[in-house]
Amino acid sequence: MAVYTDITEDDLARFLTAYDTGTLTSYKGIAEGVENSNFLLHTTKGAFILTLYEKRVDPNDLPFFLGLMHHLADRGVSCPLPLPRKDGKLLGELSGRPAAMISFLEGMWLRKPAVRHCHEVGRALAQMHVAGEGFDLTRHNALSVGGWRPLWDRSSERADEVEAGLQGEIADELDHLEALWPSDLPGGVIHADLFPDNVFFIGDQLSGLIDFYFACNDLLAYDVSICLNAWCFEKDGSFNLTKGMALLSGYESIRPLSEAEANALPLLARGSALRFFLTRLYDWLTTPPGALVVKKDPLEYLRKLRFHRQVGSPAEYGLVR
Repeated sequence: MAVYTDITEDDLARFLTAYDTGTLTSYKGIAEGVENSNFLLHTTKGAFILTLYEKRVDPNDLPFFLGLMHHLADRGVSCPLPLPRKDGKLLGELSGRPAAMISFLEGMWLRKPAVRHCHEVGRALAQMHVAGEGFDLTRHNALSVGGWRPLWDRSSERADEVEAGLQGEIADELDHLEALWPSDLPGGVIHADLFPDNVFFIGDQLSGLIDFYFACNDLLAYDVSICLNAWCFEKDGSFNLTKGMALLSGYESIRPLSEAEANALPLLARGSALRFFLTRLYDWLTTPPGALVVKKDPLEYLRKLRFHRQVGSPAEYGLVR
């Protein structure tokens, strides 16, 4: 459940007077997402998304997130747009939280993506990477290699409660990744969280990308590796080579990977699997019983990490050269 801050109808109606969005007719909380409180609003002028930015989001990052969506949309990427208030500002305040009104994007996310959808996601990711060129704001990726050990330190003492031997295994993995992590690959704006619930489709047609609240500057191929983890594994934990081939061919139809990027994919995929394992592990160990947030199993990403350790070539992900 992604509603951490409740709002009243009266407070919401007053908030909307700062926008040219008509009169409120209905609203409801949206369950998807883990970082912010989201609501679907219907007014006399249409449907909108209201986002309240919770404590885990640094308010100083909001100009980057909101500006990036406008930058990408201006360059042909289909994504929601923050709506300006009557005073021209993109942010207001509601229930003690920074809040923004976002345009409504038609479509729905896929619970069971097929090969054709993976191809479309690869294309869309590459289009986003190309469109992100020239964006004049930057944001450091606090959840890249430099941030993993501090995150691990918050969970390491209890890691063996999740699986015996985990403390030593992850410590060794961190040593390996920190020693070999590349720094000279092409970089730019990445989405950093392009999971199926952040990609909308209408039928088989990709209608847009949402939730840019992990977006940052980092290695572009690292973003590709995140998508390999998010889109190309089946429920039984096996890697679907056909989906990997489709995703990578879709990406390369817009932005071909350099030889160095291709060769780095196994290491980058290990790193992105570790990143999601660590955040899930921390939430798994620290979220109190009865909390509204549904905890995600960290062992899913531990299994993916172990798979990537055995990969010796980008061809094993379906990259055809």
